[in-house]
Amino acid sequence: MKVRVLGCSGAIAKGCRTTSFLLDHDVLVDAGTGVGDLTLDEMRGVDHVLLTHSHLDHVAALPLMVDAIAAQRTTPIQIHALQGTIDALKTHIFNNTIWPDFSRIPTPEAPFVSFHPLTVGQTLLLAGKYVEVLPAVHTVPAVGYAVATGAGCWVFTGDTERNPALWARINQLNVAMLVIETAFSNRERDLARRSLHLSPHALASELDCIDKGRNYPIYITHTKPAETDLIMAEIQRFDQTAPFGPNVTHDIRWLRAGQEFEL
Repeated sequence: MKVRVLGCSGAIAKGCRTTSFLLDHDVLVDAGTGVGDLTLDEMRGVDHVLLTHSHLDHVAALPLMVDAIAAQRTTPIQIHALQGTIDALKTHIFNNTIWPDFSRIPTPEAPFVSFHPLTVGQTLLLAGKYVEVLPAVHTVPAVGYAVATGAGCWVFTGDTERNPALWARINQLNVAMLVIETAFSNRERDLARRSLHLSPHALASELDCIDKGRNYPIYITHTKPAETDLIMAEIQRFDQTAPFGPNVTHDIRWLRAGQEFEL
């Protein structure tokens, strides 16, 4: 499976696009502003969109993408999300005020998009890919995803704070790559906690939940552009951060838009 990073920033700025990943050519995970880097042909090839939650940085490009290509497709784009996320999209975006209700256009029987509720713990088969829905802890209903590949699972936490249930499941999986958010620096740790995001301090605590002896690449995503350098510097200083001790051996890397991975 090919994973293409369309966007992985926590906000916009020049060169910063918000969260979206393209799996092979036909599945989007989140639909932030990074979707705008796809060509029309690439957008037409997307059959499924998996949303982690309803926040704007993860859904901003979805209505615009549908508008760009839906009339050129013969089947609806399938949007998979928690019922709470679907309800938010219908109420606040596809509501005929902010944007047309493409789940009823051009007709309710043959719409441009269809919504498919999912639940935590569910496994879906989408375009030949097995996708498990993982728990997340956020200010709105939210999930992460684990997608099975030949090399193991590609795991994306979505937006989350401290999350014991997530690690209990991750430690049962054969993880090939973990993408985990760290939205704020340690100087903003109180804001991170209130908004249910991670800071490097909280990230260190979370990574301590990984079973000993397990080692796989961990990619940091969702950093705020103004704090990216500081966040990465603080993560690199894990060995100086009490109470986690000097023996952090995790393979931690920085995720960038435009990267592609074969798993």
